[in-house]
Amino acid sequence: MSDGKQQRSSVDRIKTGSFERRLSLTKAGLLAGTRLASSMAANLFSGKEAREQKHRQALSREARFLVDQLGELKGSVVKIGQVMALYGEHFLPVEVTEALHTLEDRTVALEWPVIREVLVAQLGEARLDQLDIDPTPIGAASLGQVHRARRKLDGRELCLKIQYPGVGAAIDSDIDAVASLLKLARLVRVGPAFDEWLDEVRHMMHREVNYTLELETTQRFGDMLRADSRYIVPEVFPEFSTRQVMATSYEPGLSVTDPEVLSLPQPDRNGLAIAALELFLHELFDWAELQTDPNFGNYRVRKTDAGIKLILLDFGAVQKYPAQFIKPVCGMIRASFERDLPQVIDDAIQLKFMKREWPESVLREFGEVCVAVLEPLAREREGLPETALNALGQYRWKHSDLPTRIAKRAARSAFNRYFQIPPKEFVFLNRKLVGVYTFISVLDAEFNGAPILERFLRRSAKD
Repeated sequence: MSDGKQQRSSVDRIKTGSFERRLSLTKAGLLAGTRLASSMAANLFSGKEAREQKHRQALSREARFLVDQLGELKGSVVKIGQVMALYGEHFLPVEVTEALHTLEDRTVALEWPVIREVLVAQLGEARLDQLDIDPTPIGAASLGQVHRARRKLDGRELCLKIQYPGVGAAIDSDIDAVASLLKLARLVRVGPAFDEWLDEVRHMMHREVNYTLELETTQRFGDMLRADSRYIVPEVFPEFSTRQVMATSYEPGLSVTDPEVLSLPQPDRNGLAIAALELFLHELFDWAELQTDPNFGNYRVRKTDAGIKLILLDFGAVQKYPAQFIKPVCGMIRASFERDLPQVIDDAIQLKFMKREWPESVLREFGEVCVAVLEPLAREREGLPETALNALGQYRWKHSDLPTRIAKRAARSAFNRYFQIPPKEFVFLNRKLVGVYTFISVLDAEFNGAPILERFLRRSAKD
């Protein structure tokens, strides 16, 4: 904890009163904004470099202060802050997103008597009596916690995901309060794009607390992937599920970053990485429905006699996308793969990334960056650094240094002066793409993605 106090392992309540929370956040935002303005005024006559450095330090200090206030309130406020840390890079200073990332360490469990009250209210004593539930949670997050259970009838092991009382009802007021806090503290670029993005966060949060919807989504993904033995999707148990409680099969496995996983033979790690990539391409090209949360906690790895399996957990952040968005996105991928710059540009304009009246040189540079982003999935190999390929000519995702090279090229590019804030849908899609690349890189996989992407492109061309 930043204040040096010992963090409790559990609490007996979460403050969800709208007035109480809004008052706390409003006071914090006003205080941070006043101090930031005072700092800027005090530095007015400093040199440019010293002034910028002091401003960054002040931003970082006030961001940490505000994050401390969010962490104290817990519940959906913490989740909102976490979402903003992941998806707010287009609206928030880097000092703010860095501070918001620390909210991931602020979640604590609710004590068992409080959780049991939720279960009684949602399921009733009769259904609860069919289960033996471990009162110690196996996981706690900002919106709820997970307990292992055993069905007395047959000994089947289950997971119960239980939503904290009141957090669902507090989402709208909490989002408004957090947005007001950021505006009062002068930590956000205010405008229509920010408001539109905030509405997308609101929609995402409401989906995450709708466990009935998540149960249906989990079932649907299980059905879609049933024929592919590489994936394990938990079985759902509607008889023990409600809008605020979700019961699935308990699926043990290793974390993606577990040393045992990272030391698997290269072919096994390649197989896991390919499974993750193909899942993303299925979501994009076949289903128009993506799990947008890149958290590695949503995946587990299981070693079996039949091979290495990828366990898929938590479908609360799955989003469906309309054809008018998915079609040009897939078109950009196809055009980048085929190095068709005019088509990349046309699709980007359709997605409102760019405007037709921009200089031709800016449009072309943007198209070329899009082609470069697709490097791991490209057929062409010219211009790759030596570290990008192994002795067999396979792409080395971790050692290619692609993210750094793309970032440097974008920083030097003239299109940064013209570039618009991307559509709200693409903010989440982009985070998913970065998550997939990171997943593959962490596994230190080495394989060529072109044949995989080409297979999806051929299939989509027939539809």
